[in-house]
Amino acid sequence: MKDCLEGLRVIDFSQWLPGPHAALILADLGADVLKVEPPGGDPMRDMEPKGGDGVSAGYNATNGGKLVLRLDLKSVSGAAVFRRLAAKADVLLESFRPGVMDRLGFSAAALRALNPRLVHTALSGWGRTGPYAGRAGHDVNYLAVGGSLAYSGTPERPTLGRVPVADFASALTAAVATLAALQRRQAAGQGAFVDVSIMESVLAWQAEPFIAQRMGRIGNRGEGLLGGGAACYNIYRAADGGFVTLGALEAKFWAAFCRAVGRPQWIARRDESLPQHDLIAEVSALFASRPRARWQALLDPVDCCFEAVLSAGEARDHPQIAGRGLVQETAGGVDVLFPAYIDGRPPMPRMPARQIGESEALKRWQA
Repeated sequence: MKDCLEGLRVIDFSQWLPGPHAALILADLGADVLKVEPPGGDPMRDMEPKGGDGVSAGYNATNGGKLVLRLDLKSVSGAAVFRRLAAKADVLLESFRPGVMDRLGFSAAALRALNPRLVHTALSGWGRTGPYAGRAGHDVNYLAVGGSLAYSGTPERPTLGRVPVADFASALTAAVATLAALQRRQAAGQGAFVDVSIMESVLAWQAEPFIAQRMGRIGNRGEGLLGGGAACYNIYRAADGGFVTLGALEAKFWAAFCRAVGRPQWIARRDESLPQHDLIAEVSALFASRPRARWQALLDPVDCCFEAVLSAGEARDHPQIAGRGLVQETAGGVDVLFPAYIDGRPPMPRMPARQIGESEALKRWQA
């Protein structure tokens, strides 16, 4: 996989999670990624928990495979070094609010004049235009405005997940859009300015609820087919407090489940009107009658889309995840490698991020 983007030079001028994760994707595919940080470093370095090297394990996981250069762009010498590097780069990825790069002297127009072939990807919360362009925000705010949060959770209230969905969605959007702009450059010979919004990366996933709303079919939380209103697609608590999932949407999977648990009379009830409160209550009572391990022993061999809800430790040791080898312990914490095999080859382990000086960075890129 490392030879896919070999020779591509990327300046990662972003901080925290979305931008650095987008650059991590490019690094995993073989790009030479130089992460440029302010003199004090990316503030994510100080987040808990920290790895054995005293640096945030999250920072290490998000920046593996990159070289790190600290520069003061407010100084004449720092700006000069950055200018020389930008002139040699293929991609510049930044995640500032609109206007920050302009104040630093590196507006989109200035960068285009410096390097017409540069793909400048600007990842911001709301996008470069519109009344919210300069507004602050975090993942929960983008989920709220992007239409995702209102329909996620229980009837009583929306629910947040542990994973910051908007951040990771926008990282994928930025990486894909950057690669598309690079492909276009092959033919046109010109770079591009790519405007990616974290909120809109979630908005783009909301076609189904928008269609439902337009057709007058939008329901409340916990009532939809995929939102907790169907007995065949739900989360259930076992007798020991553990949880299991059932995803038996298709008739054949639901029938297989019903027969396996000795409830063939439920088969015909699959298409009852939503929300299926009575059927869900009956299935809940059944799952509550045995511990999770007993249900796993019974249903794992059955082709019915049943899986236990696993903790991080259980997931790491799961035979499917362990067999694919994407989760690897490191001195700085844990790495989860790029989730794709190419020509049957697994992704390569990441080297830890390494800090370098100005002279090495300039020499490396012949800048």
